[in-house]
Amino acid sequence: MSYCETLELESDRQSQFIDLTGQVRRIVTASGIKDGSCLVYIPHTTAGVTINEGADPSVVADIITALNSLVPWQNNYRHLEGNSAAHIKASLMGSSQIIPIRSGKLALGTWQAIFVCEFDGPRRRKVIVTVSS
Repeated sequence: MSYCETLELESDRQSQFIDLTGQVRRIVTASGIKDGSCLVYIPHTTAGVTINEGADPSVVADIITALNSLVPWQNNYRHLEGNSAAHIKASLMGSSQIIPIRSGKLALGTWQAIFVCEFDGPRRRKVIVTVSS
């Protein structure tokens, strides 16, 4: 058995982490699935999905700062569209996360949250959430 929803969101900055945890929890509840897994997937090449601390916003700010240091926006990139840094960062973060579901709830750690990682915003994005037993 599986259940799927597509979320739509809009970023408002070039680099931004958007917390989807509440929306994903709602989808898991709507699915009625008690034990299984939840796939959170973003079908875009300049954005990613990650799980990290959601309680202290400075953690997300530090991750963005570190990624900007590792992969600066301007470099000797060849991609003509001018957003190679966003593609590289998205590849580093990955396009999906799988979270176990136990007793109808996401099995996240106490401080964990699910984030869309925007690297080429502002943009409209889709996120596909699939819950399977």
